[in-house]
Amino acid sequence: MQVSVALIRPLVVRTVPVGDPGDLVSCLPDTAPYAWIRHGEGLVGWGEAARATVPPGPDRFRWARDWMSALFADARIDDDVEVPGSGPVAFGSFTFEADAPGSRLVVPRVVLARRGGRAWLTTIGEDDHDAGHGPDLRTPPTSPGRIRYGDGSLTAPEWQHAVAQAVRQINDGRLDKVVLARDLTAVAENDIDVRFLLSRLSTRYPECYTFSVDGFTGATPELLVRHRGNAIESLVLAGTTPRGEDEADDLARGAALFASSKDRYEHVCAVSSVREALAPLCSALDVPDEPELLVLPNVQHLASRVTGRLSDGASVLDVVAAMHPTAAVGGTPTGTALEVIRKLEGMDRAGYAGPVGWIDARGDGEWGIALRCGQITGNRARLFAGCGIMGDSDPVAELAEAQAKFRVMRYALES
Repeated sequence: MQVSVALIRPLVVRTVPVGDPGDLVSCLPDTAPYAWIRHGEGLVGWGEAARATVPPGPDRFRWARDWMSALFADARIDDDVEVPGSGPVAFGSFTFEADAPGSRLVVPRVVLARRGGRAWLTTIGEDDHDAGHGPDLRTPPTSPGRIRYGDGSLTAPEWQHAVAQAVRQINDGRLDKVVLARDLTAVAENDIDVRFLLSRLSTRYPECYTFSVDGFTGATPELLVRHRGNAIESLVLAGTTPRGEDEADDLARGAALFASSKDRYEHVCAVSSVREALAPLCSALDVPDEPELLVLPNVQHLASRVTGRLSDGASVLDVVAAMHPTAAVGGTPTGTALEVIRKLEGMDRAGYAGPVGWIDARGDGEWGIALRCGQITGNRARLFAGCGIMGDSDPVAELAEAQAKFRVMRYALES
């Protein structure tokens, strides 16, 4: 296990109101940016005041919470804003598998935030000048140039065969649903500037949560949990269809999705897993009886917005620990689905379908499920997409759905 706390101990934190910065991505310097943006609001950060490599295992979320609590309890915090996301903030990404290495938390030295008509700047250092204000170091984002794509762990026919095997196991009664993912590789002509991806993703997919943690970058439509005080909210997505060729086709596809017994049952499984995870933590929980249709530029989803009130002082990481993995990214029943995933996918998911987001010193925060994403390293990217497999799933149709989901990151990369 590697754990490092950088720069200053205790942390010296200062948060002040600032004027509207406009586009948050345009404020980022070209060094390892952190981001969580939706509809132009959220948080971006840069630099590094503290970092933890979270040890794998069943207690990893508790370990992360305790590390955060100890770090922030020791900090000298001067916060003139006092809202969720002000004061010290850690961005984080957790692997899908509990026993896989690669989960991390990073506290940036500078965080710039914009929400609800307010904006603020948090700096960590001996003083504001020591922390540095970063935008003075900005250079324009650069295009990756030409992109070459290649198969990841499985070719398209091999992945279709894996889907067919999963369907057989479902129809044999071993499980109700499993989510199978596949990966693609992308090699760019130039090093990939994460800011270029963030700008394109946040503009093209404003309804999604555009994120970046250590080069793990994407735009996820799925909110695992938003935690503000005792109030929590989750957006459950399960059941997908591609967008239509024209308005009439689009409406017909949405209506067919809403009427599909396969997709509706898949959605019920996902909502039930969230209800079961949240009920022990909540004094009140509101789960809608019917899903709504979430329309994105590339696909349409069945969506249910779940809200509740926590019955104690649980932090957002406690809620994340209770919820992950949901049936929307694992399957039902969970244990059996995870066994099938390990056997059939032929790859390490790393952070794909794991929790990604941020937490502040109060325990508030927002965490999504890392979908429509890729891991960026130099001029290379590993892209991920997955599909919920049911007993009547068609491998050809599931491959087409995965291809539609890959279009998010392919759009971000291609200039």
